[in-house]
Amino acid sequence: MKRRDFHLTALAALLALGLHLDPAAAQEPKTGGSLTWGIETEAATLNPHRNGQDKTKLYLRNTYESLLYRTADAGYVPWLAKSYTVSPDGLTYTFTLRDDVKFTDGEALNAEAVVKNFEAVQDPAYAPSIAQGPAAKLASVRALDEHTVELKLKQIYAPFLDFAGSLDILSPQAFASEELQAGGPKIAGTGPFILKDYQKGQQLHYVRNPDYHWPPATAANQGPAYLDEVTYRILPESAVRSGALQSGQLDVIEGISGNDASIFRDDPQFTYQTAFNTGTPYSLFLNVEHGPTQDVKVRQAVQAAIDLASVIPSVYRGERTRAWGITTPIDSQFYDAKIEGSYGFDPARANQLLDEAGWTARDAEGYRTKDGKRLTIEVIQAQATVRDQRDVLLQALQAQAKQNAGIDLAIVYVDAGTYTERRKTGVFGGIANSNTPTDAVDIEYHYLPLSEGGTINYSRASDPELKEWLVKASGTLDQKERFALYSKLQDFALKDRALALPLYVPEDQVAAASYVQGISFRPFKQLPENAQGIWLDK
Repeated sequence: MKRRDFHLTALAALLALGLHLDPAAAQEPKTGGSLTWGIETEAATLNPHRNGQDKTKLYLRNTYESLLYRTADAGYVPWLAKSYTVSPDGLTYTFTLRDDVKFTDGEALNAEAVVKNFEAVQDPAYAPSIAQGPAAKLASVRALDEHTVELKLKQIYAPFLDFAGSLDILSPQAFASEELQAGGPKIAGTGPFILKDYQKGQQLHYVRNPDYHWPPATAANQGPAYLDEVTYRILPESAVRSGALQSGQLDVIEGISGNDASIFRDDPQFTYQTAFNTGTPYSLFLNVEHGPTQDVKVRQAVQAAIDLASVIPSVYRGERTRAWGITTPIDSQFYDAKIEGSYGFDPARANQLLDEAGWTARDAEGYRTKDGKRLTIEVIQAQATVRDQRDVLLQALQAQAKQNAGIDLAIVYVDAGTYTERRKTGVFGGIANSNTPTDAVDIEYHYLPLSEGGTINYSRASDPELKEWLVKASGTLDQKERFALYSKLQDFALKDRALALPLYVPEDQVAAASYVQGISFRPFKQLPENAQGIWLDK
């Protein structure tokens, strides 16, 4: 049995810390004080098992932690688990837990608590995305002793360690709480902060966990958080957040528009940091089962009608990067850069494809028609998840599609209930989406059949090739073979079948007053890290 224990030498520890620190860490941190952070996105649920909104992990990560911590090179260091083993056949994962960790409700972290979490996420009624995805690979979960957990798989599943190592661990008492579905102060974790108060639509207030002393080995701060408290104010408008930071009402903001980036980047009163995210880029997925986009020529025409090389710099003032693939470029384990420039804007081809598809007539407004019906592709967008000027971007796509090919991209904003219903019934032309799961789990979510783990398969594609490649890729531990399979899938999905049009690479932007020190990004997913290492120099 191959064992991976995490007993770092002093030199290795220093090198690891170098991945995580910013220049301010050379100063002596100060304890105490309050921080107010302006955020863009309110969580639909504060239960991390049920929450699929990546941007909300900025504050949920204050409360909930996982067994392992990912490093910049895609490796692992200890967190709630101090070691793990993988059996030679790749089917059994055994985690040895720390024996000095407590949930903030006073419960001890032990094997039974971890087993409870893994059993819970196997239930589709509780955590549908996880249960139909990685958790479906579990054959059994059991506690070998008080601090040892054994997870057995039904078959080899290459992304399993990433899933198991990153699952947020809730207190066992949480599963009997009336707050379990929505999350809240009663749903305890082991993190450096405790959610004290949540005012829906307004703010979340966290206070320091004084007993905290178990951060990952790479964290700059190895004890309790420096700050006494952190308040996250929910301010959906970018201009409002920027103005509040400039006027001193906020200490930190995230989600800075392209228009405002230079305000903070060029002013010594502020710091400005950005980081690309892993996972699937923000992409327009086209439904193969409903409306005009059932025709591959129409889908290819959409790809060819939109000049992203002009649209992205225009909307974001040069502050975002155009996307090409099914993953973002920093997902280098699976991103094949050969896709870049191999398809895209070609208005002559777009019009030829639509002619061939029979959309040859035009109405009074210049839109293409066939049999008296306009070429309309209804793109639905959940109002609650509009962020990062994506409404402006969708308007630009709409204008390009009409101008260059006579396509009517009808952007329809819907409430959460309607969005869920449309996804379920498949009555839509397209959905724009991004997500950050790593180790190609995001690819499975988007391209497996809907009933077999493709929980966000917005194109509703069911080509047998897609499933074949995904099953083969997840069933081998050979990294080169996995890369080749995902590369093949990428060409097929984007160039041959035009299931999606990748738009831009998601990233996080954080601006802060210069006295705020220790802000960092998670070194692998590159989402903003929790507030445990932040301190105030004022």
